[in-house]
Amino acid sequence: MTDQKSIADPGSLGLAGFAMTTFVLSVFNAGILDKAAEPVFLCLAWFYGGLVQLLAGMWEFKNRNMFGATAFSSYAAFWIALGTYVYLSTAGGAPLKNSFGSSAMGIFLVSWTLFTFYMWIASMRISGALSTLFALLLATYILLDLAQAGWISAVPAGYVGIATAAVAWYISAAGVINQTWGRIVLPLFPVQKDTERPGRDRVKVKGSSVGHV
Repeated sequence: MTDQKSIADPGSLGLAGFAMTTFVLSVFNAGILDKAAEPVFLCLAWFYGGLVQLLAGMWEFKNRNMFGATAFSSYAAFWIALGTYVYLSTAGGAPLKNSFGSSAMGIFLVSWTLFTFYMWIASMRISGALSTLFALLLATYILLDLAQAGWISAVPAGYVGIATAAVAWYISAAGVINQTWGRIVLPLFPVQKDTERPGRDRVKVKGSSVGHV
């Protein structure tokens, strides 16, 4: 049997990768920086938000954390896929430069909105901080859906995305700081679960940024 104490919590690393990539892209969506420089986020999408977050997701499987493994691995795939799409678009990829480009991105974003919705529901049983993160992420996706449909601009999604990144950074920082200080410095407002029900893991209160479901 694997000694769980020998495995460092990968949650803070995964959240840091998610936060930074979300922040950089959202800055462009909010119109704070010129969109001409938007491809700069590609390296983050492929490596920090993508590869590193995927590794965090794999280690969450090792920690028997289904929620963390599903979230980190899935959003890592989102960043890799989005980064690749942007790269092919800016490189003049013929399949992306047609009348279906907008609707294709629309269904892509709607699909991730649906995934984020049920992950938000699950996050409500982990901590107040995490459920706030997923609520903001869900709002970001909805605003991006509306922007992709041409009903609003991408600016609102950009600012909500920045708020999403800030909360993700907070949770990541809490995981690192609380563990290194040996006490709760940044609270995550964990939800205490009924541990008497079979098939349920107890929510981690100390030293973890993404608890078990």
